[in-house]
Amino acid sequence: MNVGEVAALAGVTVRTLHHYDRIGLLSPSGRTASGYRQYSPADLDRLHQVLLYRELGFPLEEVATLLDDPSADPAAHLRRQHRLLRDRLDRTSAMVAAVEKEMEARNMGISLTPEERFEVFGEHDPARYDVEVEERWGDTDAYAQSKRKTAAYSKDDWVRIKAEGEDVEVRFAAALRAGVAPDSVEAMDIAEEHRQQISRYFYDCPPQMHAGLGRMYVEDERFTAHYDQRAPGLARFVSTAVQANAARHG
Repeated sequence: MNVGEVAALAGVTVRTLHHYDRIGLLSPSGRTASGYRQYSPADLDRLHQVLLYRELGFPLEEVATLLDDPSADPAAHLRRQHRLLRDRLDRTSAMVAAVEKEMEARNMGISLTPEERFEVFGEHDPARYDVEVEERWGDTDAYAQSKRKTAAYSKDDWVRIKAEGEDVEVRFAAALRAGVAPDSVEAMDIAEEHRQQISRYFYDCPPQMHAGLGRMYVEDERFTAHYDQRAPGLARFVSTAVQANAARHG
């Protein structure tokens, strides 16, 4: 393949490939009679490894050292990259979960001091979601009711509310792992507890409103990530259980 074809295939620029050639990171195996670069399948394999390491944040000098290590083999590179990607995924999932908790906290209208917010919800400030929450729900009765209720909550109240919410999520995850059907009575009963918690602490949440929240858990990737970091597939499970419970009460 010529340099233009390789650039198009890999999603990089021709200039990038020329640079890799100049620094000895990826030199094409052949040249045409006119001196144009020609890349072999082995060159493409090396380019794939280079781009993976670059995506993981490695500087070019370190990438060259890793790829030119005579003691390493392709399987070793794959194992290293897999481990690094899994580490990044774990960190990203944790960050997403933290952000989702912040969004939910802000939607609840928390009125804690910054120090108390940190103790209850972690290191991120939920106030950053004020604008989004108000734009989406600011003109609803539920938003107004939630603001009124939560304005009086103390730190101890929030700790208790958070613990109750996490307990429901843990039981949802346990049901999923046990193979319980999401539209079973057991799963719907947990969903009903979830609905009752919302009504008790934040705003009146009738079954059909709860069903709308359930749909949001799979339609909004941020909520999906929050549930799925606890157990893969949990967002879909909770969504189905919530909607089945709404139908049961409908």
